[in-house]
Amino acid sequence: MRKVSKSATAVASTITPAEPDAPHQRALWRSLLPWLALILLLLVPPLLSPQSWLLAYLAQTATMIVFALSYNLLLGETGLLSFGHAAYSGLGALIAAHLFNRAGVPLVLLPLIGGAGAAVCGALLGFISTRRAGTAFAMITLGIGELVAAAAWTLPDWFGGEAGVAIDRASGPPLGAFTFGPAREAYALIALWCLLASAAMFALSRTPFMRLANAVRDNPARAAAIGCYPRRIRHGVVVISAFFAGVAGTLALINVELVSTESVGMVRSGSVLIATVIGGAGVFFGPVVGAVVLTFFSVAVASVTRAWLFYLGLFFIVIVVAAPDGIAGFAQRHLARLTRLGWRSCRAACMVAYLAGTAALLLWSAAIVLAVQWAYAAQFGADEGAALRIGTASSLIAFGVSSPWRLVVAIVALAACGTLAALAASRAQTRLAAHARALHNAGDTR
Repeated sequence: MRKVSKSATAVASTITPAEPDAPHQRALWRSLLPWLALILLLLVPPLLSPQSWLLAYLAQTATMIVFALSYNLLLGETGLLSFGHAAYSGLGALIAAHLFNRAGVPLVLLPLIGGAGAAVCGALLGFISTRRAGTAFAMITLGIGELVAAAAWTLPDWFGGEAGVAIDRASGPPLGAFTFGPAREAYALIALWCLLASAAMFALSRTPFMRLANAVRDNPARAAAIGCYPRRIRHGVVVISAFFAGVAGTLALINVELVSTESVGMVRSGSVLIATVIGGAGVFFGPVVGAVVLTFFSVAVASVTRAWLFYLGLFFIVIVVAAPDGIAGFAQRHLARLTRLGWRSCRAACMVAYLAGTAALLLWSAAIVLAVQWAYAAQFGADEGAALRIGTASSLIAFGVSSPWRLVVAIVALAACGTLAALAASRAQTRLAAHARALHNAGDTR
């Protein structure tokens, strides 16, 4: 019996440690999956198609990713709503452009110099803005953003006036065989800096300093009671956020070889706010998702219709109303819900809920797009770019301008089918809620 018990103990000792490793490995893969998706997004498309427009689109996406992550250090980590974040991005790019033209700084180090210049500006301007928090901070940053935007026009020798400040990225010292003149070489540098900056901000979000920033965000009075200085924490976060915003602005400078007055304007500050809210400020990779979505609207959708701003605003409203925690927060909530309920026990209801919900979203989107494009085509004319330039959709809208009844029937049919799909999704969601209550009651009885 002793031999059996010893052998059983030995077997148990070899098996038992492997059991808790399985959930740990799944959690590790889940944490690595967003990084893998980001790397694939930046590296795979250029390998498949080396066209210049694709490289420019991906470079703009990488720049917006760094910009949105830098903004989330304020909004998501510290709870500071800023309306003038583009000031740091534009000023950092402007400082980098002047140093590159006058001192011949290597292009590889230019984002670091732009970030350092923006950090100095953040230290000066943040000393004023962080004297207050909440709404007062937002209004102060709005005023600072307007002042910087106004200075861009009153100081043409520094800001370049309407023409801006241009650089020739191939004129700097080469790095081996890389001159960074071709678009592929410039994009490789931008993608590398995007990954480095994202990894640095991810590591920063795990530091004790950012834990103090979270405490200041959640309860500044209690944080001050334990010996923390909320204003110093806010000021430090503003400086760090300004540094990475300067990196993003310099990446945009490398991409287009120009920094203009629009780089410090309120439109750019509003765009980074929209990207962060769409993606979700409560998840680190939420701003990454928002940056990808915003770039898609501003480049891909804008290339086929002039109503892209209308669609972006409508999409923003839907996200704020239906998923206040953003796309990433919405996905995280539903993934946790599926894990809690168990996919096998509610597979049918889950498939009906998500498939019907997706169908309703697509059908309603198609109805809205047809209606909006019809209105734009009737108001501005299809020849002026008001109609969608996608296959049969443009011909349908052009036909609907002259004979609207068939188009009205198509819009009503799509909306009705979308409503039926939404009702089916709602019933499946009710079944899932009942299943969750049953699991909860069973756990209480145990």
